[in-house]
Amino acid sequence: MKNTKSLPSPDDPEAALAAVLALRQMADQLELNAVNHALAQGWSWSQIAEALGVSKQAAHKRLAGLVRQT
Repeated sequence: MKNTKSLPSPDDPEAALAAVLALRQMADQLELNAVNHALAQGWSWSQIAEALGVSKQAAHKRLAGLVRQT
């Protein structure tokens, strides 16, 4: 998301905080879908963690219980 001009101004806290919540929910869903697809394509937790910029342990701890079981 490169176009931040369409985001509400922080001067309108109600709209801005609603946008933050919506963006977090969208980001979480995108991340989970991407992790599911990465695992289905044979990616390791190390590769996923590197792509997310976190440790393998952090990625696994946060996401392993949420991914689809194959």
